[in-house]
Amino acid sequence: MSAEEWPLFEVFIRSKSGLHHKHAGSLHAADATMALENARDVYTRRQEGVSIWVVESKHIAASDPADSDAFFEPAKDKIYRHPTFYDLPDELKHM
Repeated sequence: MSAEEWPLFEVFIRSKSGLHHKHAGSLHAADATMALENARDVYTRRQEGVSIWVVESKHIAASDPADSDAFFEPAKDKIYRHPTFYDLPDELKHM
């Protein structure tokens, strides 16, 4: 397999323990091990991360933004999911 045929990987970096991973970018690599090493070299040059995930792009499924109304509409009829039915104490200021 030539370098032009290498699969595309998406790179996610966790900057600090306890935080979530954020998408950092994409790169081509022959396999997951090479993708991890390349992601470390490209996206964490200044020791910005504590954890790296790489996922081959073909394994990521996503909703289509054009279908967002139809895709997310069913949640609107479940009013019990909205916090309007709950009385919050005055001490709780960040909700």
